[in-house]
Amino acid sequence: MFLACAALFAGAAQADNGPSSVDTTGGIHAGDVLVRLRAISIQPQASAGGALGSLGVDVNNAIVPELDFTYMIRDDIGVELILGTSRHQVTSNIGGLGGVGVLPPTLLLQYHFNHQGRVRPYVGAGLNYTYFYNDKLKAGDTPVSIKRSSFGPALQAGVDVQVTKTLFVNADVKKIWMRTSASAGGADLGSLKIDPWVLGLGVGMKF
Repeated sequence: MFLACAALFAGAAQADNGPSSVDTTGGIHAGDVLVRLRAISIQPQASAGGALGSLGVDVNNAIVPELDFTYMIRDDIGVELILGTSRHQVTSNIGGLGGVGVLPPTLLLQYHFNHQGRVRPYVGAGLNYTYFYNDKLKAGDTPVSIKRSSFGPALQAGVDVQVTKTLFVNADVKKIWMRTSASAGGADLGSLKIDPWVLGLGVGMKF
């Protein structure tokens, strides 16, 4: 899915490179700051091991806002910091286990195709740190504890389409790898990989 999106966005950049598509807004350049506000759909691809696996533990989707900041260190290379938080319900074969908050700041190094054009695809790769908080997890009447944090890679593909000199619209897809582990009464319950796809649509401003 990620590679298909990257190929699609790269093709859009090539189609936009003709003389009739020269960007009259100036594109993006080194030193520019891009700020985006997106609505994102977080779609976990959960898999569990140990007792969590035998219980069929899963994590539900969530739709939340996301804010990101990109600093262009070169005309075609940027560094993006993504900020957002979500809350997810954890389910199992024996019923709901409760909810948990997820705070996953992500730092990505991006390459922007067609940086002077109106249609500007990009790809990115980086590191995600996830903090799990405000968890109210129980298996029956037994409280369940989880590991609070994890590190993992992140990949990204997206496209910005300039509307005015400073305003653009954005579509973006990310794959983030995150995991935790659980215990109850001192007994290890196994690991839980969440590894969501994150699909986003939004608007941005160029400064």
